[in-house]
Amino acid sequence: MTAPTATVRTALRADLPQVADLYGHYALHSVATFDEAPRPLAEWELKFDEIAGRGLPFLVAEEAGRIVGFACAAPWRPKPAYRDTVEDTVYLAPDSTGRGLGAALLTALLTACGAAGVRQVVAVITDPGSEASAALHRRLGFTDAGRLTEVGRKHGRLLDTVLLQLAL
Repeated sequence: MTAPTATVRTALRADLPQVADLYGHYALHSVATFDEAPRPLAEWELKFDEIAGRGLPFLVAEEAGRIVGFACAAPWRPKPAYRDTVEDTVYLAPDSTGRGLGAALLTALLTACGAAGVRQVVAVITDPGSEASAALHRRLGFTDAGRLTEVGRKHGRLLDTVLLQLAL
């Protein structure tokens, strides 16, 4: 693994078209997300506004003017009792994996979550199919919290999700 050369920073609305494109790749070509089609830009704008409105972090990794990854924290569930718990999201451009960018983004995200008053972070990871994501989360202190068996079907496969959790 080489040291990341990207800058991790707070996302701007102007970054959202690149974020949408990056995520769209995974929606179409992987099981990392259970979305089966790219999300429209308008949906990303609503998500961005909701996250910002709650004081939660939405970060990007930028390299030479290109967004090569993003991470955000969104409410775990909509009920008020879950207000201190978030679900994290981390995606990297396919040509930007294996260079430490995921760790840089997730570390910055966790720091920003702590500053925002978050107490618990939950990761929902497809299994099999997202082993690198699970390994990254475990390296940063997440522990296994459960497994939901065959809850997704994508690309003709039944998929589990593994729940990992970190107390801040």
